[in-house]
Amino acid sequence: MFDSIKRLINWTGTEKKKIYLGFLYSFIKTMFVAMQIMVAALAIDLILRDMRGETTISYTEIGFLTAMIVVSVLGRFIFSYLRAKSQESVGYITAAQERLEIGNILKNVPLGFFEKNKTGELTSAVTTDLSFVEMLGMSQLDAIVNGLIMAIAMSLFMGFYSMEIAAIAIAGVLLSLLFLNLLGRKSNENAPIHQKAQDHMIGATIEYIRGMAIVKAFRQTGVSVEGIRSAYRESRDINIKIEKDYSVYNVFHLLVLKTASVGTVFVSAMLGMGGQMELPMAMMMMIFSFVIFGSVEAINNAMHTLKIIDATLKKLEPIKNARPIDEKGKTVNLSTFDIRFEGVSFAYGEQEVLHDVSLYVPQNTTTAIVGPSGSGKTTLCNLIARFYDVNKGRILVGGIDIKDMTCDSLLKNISMVFQKVYLFRDTIRNNISFGKPGATEQEIVDAAKKARCHDFIMGLPDGYDTVIGDGGATLSGGEKQRISIARAMLKDAPIVILDEATASVDPENEHLIQQAISELTHGKTIIIIAHRLATIKNADQILVVDKGRIAQKGTHQQLINQEGIYKHFISIREQAEGWSID
Repeated sequence: MFDSIKRLINWTGTEKKKIYLGFLYSFIKTMFVAMQIMVAALAIDLILRDMRGETTISYTEIGFLTAMIVVSVLGRFIFSYLRAKSQESVGYITAAQERLEIGNILKNVPLGFFEKNKTGELTSAVTTDLSFVEMLGMSQLDAIVNGLIMAIAMSLFMGFYSMEIAAIAIAGVLLSLLFLNLLGRKSNENAPIHQKAQDHMIGATIEYIRGMAIVKAFRQTGVSVEGIRSAYRESRDINIKIEKDYSVYNVFHLLVLKTASVGTVFVSAMLGMGGQMELPMAMMMMIFSFVIFGSVEAINNAMHTLKIIDATLKKLEPIKNARPIDEKGKTVNLSTFDIRFEGVSFAYGEQEVLHDVSLYVPQNTTTAIVGPSGSGKTTLCNLIARFYDVNKGRILVGGIDIKDMTCDSLLKNISMVFQKVYLFRDTIRNNISFGKPGATEQEIVDAAKKARCHDFIMGLPDGYDTVIGDGGATLSGGEKQRISIARAMLKDAPIVILDEATASVDPENEHLIQQAISELTHGKTIIIIAHRLATIKNADQILVVDKGRIAQKGTHQQLINQEGIYKHFISIREQAEGWSID
């Protein structure tokens, strides 16, 4: 339990001072709670003595007791408020900082990190899991720590008046804490299982929603829904099992508390009836015991949640400890933009996809990369942008090893247009300005015009303020591609990488995209993964990639006159496109 409390407090980072201040306020509030009980006992004692004729209650005593009650109530209210004000915002502040920190970490880790960690688990970690911690973390922490403070303070008060009653109360608390410790161990076992089932359920839900179009197209709603049903059933069964596991410890914990409570009431009554303790004092001891055991019971209720929070924080640790790919890089300002591979080999896991690749892309030239599917073309581009680190060899941009520079130093000089375009659920304006945050309206419009997308944007109901669906779902493939080119144009980087940008669009859109690409690539260092003949034949050099190696290299005219993969590739493309090259 205390390890979990420590982890949660440490999670709050710079906000932990507020947590400790809240604990102090809780302790002071406890003093006012005890004060209320003691003043009430004193009032009852005065009333009984007055009824027996032993004394007469004076207005001074009434005023004093009333003032003490008011002070204790106000003190309890004020310090409860101060505790809440100090602690309740901590969870939300820390969770917001945590999300930003994780976001910064994730954008700097290699893409291989996302292959090892499921999207559903990462999504759950930064959304559902952190929301759970920020909403319940501080309240459960307060319930446990405040409960312990209350139990200890009240036990000390009881010991001051009667060691016998205090001994019973302390024995009850210690025995109940023993069962709480056993419950905590069981919670430690169950919390990761609960977390895993939760992640599986979220992952299955995300996959089901993402694949809805395929499910409908192949009429496999029954088959696909079985996966999500299985995940939901698994979550249900695990939660039921966990509750059953906890029930035994909960029952014994409550049994000990109730037995100890009855014991304190019985002993207090016997001492009162035997004349060893005044009746008001005996009543005060009974109330103290109820407060103590109520506090310990609150600890029990918070324990389950604390363990789930603890498991969540443990789950976040591998993400927070992920090392950025450019950890040893330095800020570099490049002045030249040629690209060189020297003996580069690379593998996804155990599968090597590039083998001892060496190549050179001169500055301000166009290099086309062609080859069969799966030959390593896209991997070459991903390595230039340092989405992954090479296993062997090195890549130089502007004569500098990219491992020696930060990702920001490298990527600020690279614009990429992917075959699979991703647009954010936001306005078209913001999607384009993503290439240059803070761009003026005129710069955005100019980029859109050069990318041949201004006209269709102005035809939309809200123009540049039109909000597009997730991933650009409300636009055609060609429209999305042109917006992505506008984004790259706005960035105006000296190196441009085009990954089969026109591979899957209709002829009309292809023509517009080719015009946009011509605008984008003017005066740049260009690398194009291409299937279209027109794109390939105008390149300054062509690299033919096959089975992870550079099989051929040269211009179109040089390669077309050689027997090999390129000539065969061109022959197939000519037949497919229905024309021949002069």
